[in-house]
Order: sequence, then structure tokens, then C-alpha cells
Amino acid sequence: MLTAALIMIIVLALLFDYTNGFHDAANAIASAISTRALTPRTALVIAAVANLGGALLSTGVAVTIAKSIIDPPSGPQGMVVVLAALVGAIAWNFITWYFGLPSSSSQALIGGLVGAGLASGSTVHWTTGVVEKVIVPMILSPIVGLVGGYTLMVIALWVLRKANPHRVDRGFRIAQIFSATSLALGHGLQDAQKSMGIIVLALVTAGYQQNYVVPIWAVLLCALALAAGTYSGGWRIMRTLGRRIFPLRPLHGFVAEVTASSVLYLTAFVIAAPISTTQVMTASVMGVGATRRIRAVRWGVAREIGMAWVLTLPSAATIAALAYPLTRLLAPG
Repeated sequence: MLTAALIMIIVLALLFDYTNGFHDAANAIASAISTRALTPRTALVIAAVANLGGALLSTGVAVTIAKSIIDPPSGPQGMVVVLAALVGAIAWNFITWYFGLPSSSSQALIGGLVGAGLASGSTVHWTTGVVEKVIVPMILSPIVGLVGGYTLMVIALWVLRKANPHRVDRGFRIAQIFSATSLALGHGLQDAQKSMGIIVLALVTAGYQQNYVVPIWAVLLCALALAAGTYSGGWRIMRTLGRRIFPLRPLHGFVAEVTASSVLYLTAFVIAAPISTTQVMTASVMGVGATRRIRAVRWGVAREIGMAWVLTLPSAATIAALAYPLTRLLAPG
């Protein structure tokens, strides 16, 4: 029974990675598509390959997910907690994808873990885990994206103030190929690790390993699942990020992508915090858009996205908590 539960968790973790890929594919490529720097299919191929490469770069975020959020009980009951967490995260990903809202898969997974942990009576590391590793980075990273995007855009506009606009557009369409690839690499670096962390948590809970080292097979499977999901596309969310927030030009897209990818690399390599690619990229787009004028950004759409951000943690937690009594049927006794 324990082996069956472990296999189910691994399959669901890979499904979560797949949904994460098509849910968050828009983050890396929406601006490049909207500015016509890349065709949709070419952008998806680039994003999928870069996601795969990024997933192989580090496991620090995976360790944070595995050991810093909850302590489920050992054995079958603990496996049920992890199952319920995945159900909550995957369900919320599908809901927000259906409505075209670029919410955070990272927060959905954390919410699922917290909800399942609370429903099962497991220890939840509120201060050192949820607050320090999730809430604080969740709040600060979009602010850094917003301010960073605005600041870099102001600098770029000043440097290029006398340049020919057509040459600027043409040059930054080419530059966007590299900035979008960099962002996709950062997305893979951050988001594939979340499912790796879930698999490690399940392995430790089941007693198959004592430490929180990520097995190479888990790294490869999660990387491939994320890349496959990215290649399948996320057209609903691409439209929101690429056009509805702010009508991007190549320079705007390049600056937003450089800003967002910088934040992703910093948080993954320096503090190993599981932040949201969606939030950072969306905030960066808003920042560059605000340099034209504040009203150039469609703040009504921004409010819709913000509402999805606010609802993600509690909603995924609620779904996971409701799923826990059902998933307990999988445990013996």
C-alpha cells in the first residue's frame, strides 16, 4: 500500500509539473510573442528546452519545499498528507488556467502543503518556513520586479533617447530571443524544483531515504515533465500577460524579462526561496508599462491578477484540506 501511495505521489507530482509548465509557459514567452520577436511555436520550443536546462541547475529550492514547510507523520498517514497537498495544488492550477489568470503554481503548492498539514494535524513551520521562506519572498519579489522594471526602463529610455525607433525595435526583437530564453531558464530553475521537493518529502516520509538529497532520477523526471507542459502551451494566460496588462514593444519586453530573470536567479541561488515566476514577470511588465504613464497599464486587469494572487494560498489550502479526508481512504486502517 505504501509503495502504491508513493507511486501515486510521484505521478501526481509530475502531473503538477506538467500543469505548471502549461500554466506558467506564458511567463517566459508571452512578451516575446506579443512583440513578434518569436513565433508562438518557436517560443514554446525555446521555453521548453530552457525549462529543461534550468531544472538541472540547482536543488536548493527543492530542499526548502521538502524540509521547511510541514512535517507529516511517517508512514502511510504521511503519504496521504502529501497526496492531499498535490490535489489542492493541481486543482487550483486548473481553475486559474481555465479563467486565464496568471496565478502562482508555487503558492498553490505551498497552500496545498499547509492545508493538508493543518487538516492532518501535522507540524507546520509557520515562522521559519511559511513566513520566512514563502510569505516574505512572495511579497518582496513582485515589488522588486515592479521597481526594478520601472528603474531599468527609465535608464534604457534615457540611454536610447536619441536612437532611431525602428532600429531600436529591430535590435530588441533580436535581444528578446536571449532575454526570453534567460527567463525560461530561470522558470525551470525555480519551478521544476517544487515537484522535486514533493518527491523527496514523500521518499523521506515513506522511509526510503533519511536525508533530503534529490535523486537524479527525480531531477530528470521533473525537468522533462515541466518541459513537456511548457511545450503544450498556455494560450489563455499568454494573452493576459502579453496584451491585456500593457501593449508591449520589444524594448519593454526585453527589460521586463531581464528584470524578472534576475530576481529568479537571485532567489534560487542565494536564498533558495520558492518564489512565483508569474508574480515577478507580471510585476515587471507593470513596472515597464508605468514608465509610459501610469494609466498606460490596465490596472483593472492587474487587480484581477492581484486577486488571484491573494486567493491562491488559502484556496489551494482549502481544497487540500477538503481532499484530505478522501485521500485517507488510501491509507490502511
